[in-house]
Amino acid sequence: MTLDDLRVFVAVCRAGSLSAVARELGCTQSAVSQHVRRLEREVGLGLVERQARGVVPTRAGRVLERAAADGIAGLDLALRRLDELVRGGGGTVRIATGGTTVRHFMAEAVVEFRERYPKVTLEFQTENSSRGCFDALADHDLDLAWVTLGPPVRGIEQRAVTELPWVLAVHADDELAARERIEARELAGLRIVGLPERSTSRAHLDAAYRELGIPANASDTSVADWDTAMLLAELGLGHAVVPALPGLPGPAHPGLRFLPVPALPPLAVGWAVRRWDALSPAAHAFADMVARHCSDAGTVAGDRHRDDGGAPAPTPVP
Repeated sequence: MTLDDLRVFVAVCRAGSLSAVARELGCTQSAVSQHVRRLEREVGLGLVERQARGVVPTRAGRVLERAAADGIAGLDLALRRLDELVRGGGGTVRIATGGTTVRHFMAEAVVEFRERYPKVTLEFQTENSSRGCFDALADHDLDLAWVTLGPPVRGIEQRAVTELPWVLAVHADDELAARERIEARELAGLRIVGLPERSTSRAHLDAAYRELGIPANASDTSVADWDTAMLLAELGLGHAVVPALPGLPGPAHPGLRFLPVPALPPLAVGWAVRRWDALSPAAHAFADMVARHCSDAGTVAGDRHRDDGGAPAPTPVP
């Protein structure tokens, strides 16, 4: 059993196709099969099952794939750290984020980091959702992911940085614009721009509606991110229930008014990593800078931390 065998096997399990992995690696399908067969001979069990449209891991295959993926991720991270030591303080901090995260939460931290660590590269990988950030963190050579905190994820530690109250974004000419706040029950019947169906923030909001006995709003418009929801509200195409992002209200949205909805529990956002104690000093520094700037800009979530077991502990998020 070699490391290459395990890498190829994990790739096959995730792609569900021998030929796709062969194309990715620039080798033959037969060569990919040999890696899998060598593992099967060593463990004495079948690891993949061939189906009409590719392959799927067997029960034994799933056990090995999970263990191998975790081990390979840890090894790759360690090799990066050793390379950084050899090069003397350089390296790269790789971050998975949503499309608007850097602007709302990280801009000042990026500037400070560039000044303090000129030899370290910041590399951002844009994902469409927190779920995508979690997947990227597990599958790729990433250090940090900025997510909306949700249920525990196996093999991932989550740290909250800040809590975002919910506000109702309305057009400046809307009849509600003069209000100081909105009661949660008043949301029923409004034309609300829908957040992404499977997003963590949408799940959080729907759970709050159920808890408060508010019927779900039918929406004829759905968006992929909070900024687009606010844009549609500014265009007069509906109201948007969104988190109070840093900088709201402000000159970026002159045509909007933001009305607090205090009955809705705030949304926690922060960092997700595979292991905090395995991060490089530079990655730790960037995470701390973002947390400090968020603290200066608004409400800090406190000293709460959820790891992969869901147990309470220390805290830094959407």
